[in-house]
Amino acid sequence: MLASSPLIQVIPGLMIWTIVCFGIVFFTLKHFAFGRIQAAIDERREKIRSSLDEADNARAEAHQLIEEHRALIAQARNDAEEILAEARKVAASQAQRAKEETEADRQRRLEDTRKQIEAETQKALGQIRTEVAELTLAATAKVTGKVLDSADHKRLIDDALSGLDFSVLEKQA
Repeated sequence: MLASSPLIQVIPGLMIWTIVCFGIVFFTLKHFAFGRIQAAIDERREKIRSSLDEADNARAEAHQLIEEHRALIAQARNDAEEILAEARKVAASQAQRAKEETEADRQRRLEDTRKQIEAETQKALGQIRTEVAELTLAATAKVTGKVLDSADHKRLIDDALSGLDFSVLEKQA
């Protein structure tokens, strides 16, 4: 049975020449082209593999750097917290010291004021005693109508003063 199209017809001579040409082309390509093509493919494959390895190494290094960065940030935060805690302690200590110094100064001033009041009270009591003594002498001189000597003065002053109660004034001071 013959094929209707000339392209599909089996022609033995053409077939042999086609196989011979194919073999020559295949042999030539195998010796000259396939080796170079395969070498180029292998080289490209190796470049891709090395690029992937480098990318993996870079990714691992980036992760390591990120972890180191996080650790440094955490350390910096810890250091900052320690510095703040120390600053708070110093501030509290200074505030306590200032409070103690203020209290000590207040106590000192209070004691000084108390001493001044006591000294003024003693001075006033002395003045009152002197005035009482003078008034007693004046009253005695008017009542008796005579001038007394120093022994009489002393006795009258002591009697007048012993009769007066200065303890009330001293207790108030």
